[in-house]
Amino acid sequence: MTTLEKELSIFALGGINEIGKNMYVVQYEDDIFVIDCGSKFPDESLLGIDLIIQDISYLQDNKDNVRALIITHGHEDHIGGIPYFLKQLNLPMYATDLTLGLIEIKLKEHGLLRSAEMHLIDDSSTLSFGSVDITFFRTNHSIPDCVGIVFLTPIGAVVHTGDFKFDLTPVNNDPPDIHKMAKIGDNGVLVLLSESTNAERPGFNPSELSVGSHIEEAFRKAKRKVFISTFASNVHRVQQVVDAAQNTGRKLVLLGRSMLNVVKVASELGHLDIPEGMIIEPYEIKKMNPQNVAVLCTGSQGEPLAALSRLASANSRHTEVLPDDTVILASSPIPGNETNVSRIIDQLFRLKANVIYGTEEGMHVSGHARQEELKLMLTLMKPKYFIPIHGEYRMLHKHRELAQSVGVEQENIFIINNGDVVDFDGATARQTRSVKAGRVFVDGLGVGDVGNAVLRDRRLLSEEGMLVILITVNKENGQLLSEPDTISRGFMYKPDAKELIDEVNETAKAAVGNVKGTSGNDATAMRQHIKKAVETLLYERTKRRPMILVYVIEI
Repeated sequence: MTTLEKELSIFALGGINEIGKNMYVVQYEDDIFVIDCGSKFPDESLLGIDLIIQDISYLQDNKDNVRALIITHGHEDHIGGIPYFLKQLNLPMYATDLTLGLIEIKLKEHGLLRSAEMHLIDDSSTLSFGSVDITFFRTNHSIPDCVGIVFLTPIGAVVHTGDFKFDLTPVNNDPPDIHKMAKIGDNGVLVLLSESTNAERPGFNPSELSVGSHIEEAFRKAKRKVFISTFASNVHRVQQVVDAAQNTGRKLVLLGRSMLNVVKVASELGHLDIPEGMIIEPYEIKKMNPQNVAVLCTGSQGEPLAALSRLASANSRHTEVLPDDTVILASSPIPGNETNVSRIIDQLFRLKANVIYGTEEGMHVSGHARQEELKLMLTLMKPKYFIPIHGEYRMLHKHRELAQSVGVEQENIFIINNGDVVDFDGATARQTRSVKAGRVFVDGLGVGDVGNAVLRDRRLLSEEGMLVILITVNKENGQLLSEPDTISRGFMYKPDAKELIDEVNETAKAAVGNVKGTSGNDATAMRQHIKKAVETLLYERTKRRPMILVYVIEI
């Protein structure tokens, strides 16, 4: 049996010491509960990888004890991995209505909707699993329908905040339930898991409501079309764009599949109020006065295939950015996306557009709690133990300092890595062991079939190029039957390197002769000798190490 043996154990399979692919595990005796199942987009070093998800080996090994997958909210870094997870473990899922609506879109795309078991919850729901009860509390974030989770175990309460901020004047008039949070704290919290994304930023976040006036002002000042890009899932921001368009007499065009999907689901569930006739089709733009058009699109993070990127490169089939059009980036770059965003901004300026970007323009406020809000959550919950989550190491470290400043004992705070287990015996906690955790790469239809060796080859090909050497020999005696043929890709352009290619061919011929004299007609030995000889030659001549593939054809 591979299940953990302690009374209560808590660990993460993603989301600690990183931003993205969040997944946390609470286990009381043999009952295992999974919180969130996100995905993460790769950085530039992971060539060809589409998505990064969690290694769930531990959950698979103990699948008979895993009771539920509980989702805090509908952002990609919390729901993006669900289709891949369900293909391996088809668990009951519990989520709020908007979150379930966004999950359904993903499950339809993967053909999993019929087999999925989904349960609707809200902040007043209570779930019971043996000796563990689960309750919820309302939070706010940059997407509606967010909840924190409370696991009521016989040895104490475990609280997971989800992503949150304290916005007392939210766009949807649905503020965080501070009274319920205080009551949870008064009843006693054994351990708090709280997000750390903005732990380095002092003060309180401005209200999302403050963004609306800035958007409307920009719409009024715009001389021609307005293009505005934001996260499709930021439904509150989308509502403010709709309001600004209505108040300035503009019709709204939606570009980007995720934007269309989210607006459709959010409208059907009552989270968006869009006046009749406000949304028009892209082909109608050309028929209208540019001053009466606003385009809401995806791509605020510089994604190469998103709508804003296509607009910036003048490659959109729907419309184009013309001089004096206004383009608004109503977001801030996620760490790692700065280069892509900067490139798009440059391209938009080259098109002579009026580009508005950056938080100083008032077009964006964060959905993650800053220092004073994090301290407020700690003060409300009054936990005995604290585990900072959802952030890079420096953020977790800063959150630990904040927890100490409001009275949490230093020895009761655990900064852990993915896979590290915090065990509770009674009311005593320690971290002494780990479970398997790591990254699984999604590449096309393949899940987990691309490892470090493949990535190393891709990196080598991208940096140094490759040579393919074709050798034809007599099967009986190993005699060379024709001149070697060398093909270069991404290394040197053949007409410009004829002399070097000829030298490679001569080196390959000599290596064939050496093999004949020492190793008989072994094709494997021949390939190895040729590869080694050519590698040495190329490094001496060029100081480069391309990938070399040698094919020996025996006739």
